[in-house]
Amino acid sequence: MRVRILRNATLCALATLALTGCERGMHEMYDQPKYKPLTSSPLWPDGNSSRPQVPGTQPYSAGALAGVSSGRMGRVALVPPAGPVTGVDANGNPLARAGAAASPGQSNPLPITLKLLERGRQRFDVYCAPCHSRAGDGDGMIARRGFPHPPSYHTAALRNAPDNHFYKVITNGYGVMYSYADRVSPHDRWAIVAYIRALQLSQHAPKSDLSVADLARLTPIRPTATFPRKRGKEKPGGAQSALSPPPLAGEGRGGGKSR
Repeated sequence: MRVRILRNATLCALATLALTGCERGMHEMYDQPKYKPLTSSPLWPDGNSSRPQVPGTQPYSAGALAGVSSGRMGRVALVPPAGPVTGVDANGNPLARAGAAASPGQSNPLPITLKLLERGRQRFDVYCAPCHSRAGDGDGMIARRGFPHPPSYHTAALRNAPDNHFYKVITNGYGVMYSYADRVSPHDRWAIVAYIRALQLSQHAPKSDLSVADLARLTPIRPTATFPRKRGKEKPGGAQSALSPPPLAGEGRGGGKSR
């Protein structure tokens, strides 16, 4: 009996010591060595623990609210560059990134070629189609699974929107859509814009923009007959044109069932 009591007491003491050690380890994690902002540090040549930001870094949040909410509050509105920021595309040609591209009504500065449309389609299928769908109607696979549906590109508002609207949305994001500026280059953004225009044209091509040859291809031509006519008087329904369906099995030419 005494042995059992002694054993239980020893186990309780060991458990207490183990819990104390865990609590001490947790406090060490809470109070681990770290640098406060703007404190000195011998690790860097300038003696400052706060390192300069990477060029092009944009603030996400700031102020007291950001400090007490791990940056979830105190959002900072992004300010676009005041002047034009120029760069070059894959071919070395000057290409507007912001500035001129953000001016109202700015159109696509790249020549619309088949190669550009193919590149835009490839990038669109990777980054845009999961939400916007490959048809651009806003019914992508991500939206079908609960994400908010984006607007269709085939609405009157987006068909009449300037090219730079789509460029700015890709660059800065819109609503629940995050910015793709770090994943899609300026050249590819314009390629996507060109392909979006092709998608819109595929669903809303005005008849006035079609050539005479295109209109002729859209006009159905009804041939008079495709089967040789029999000599003599034909029965009603005997002749069959290319646009009429063939008779079903078990049916005669006149529409009735054969015996």
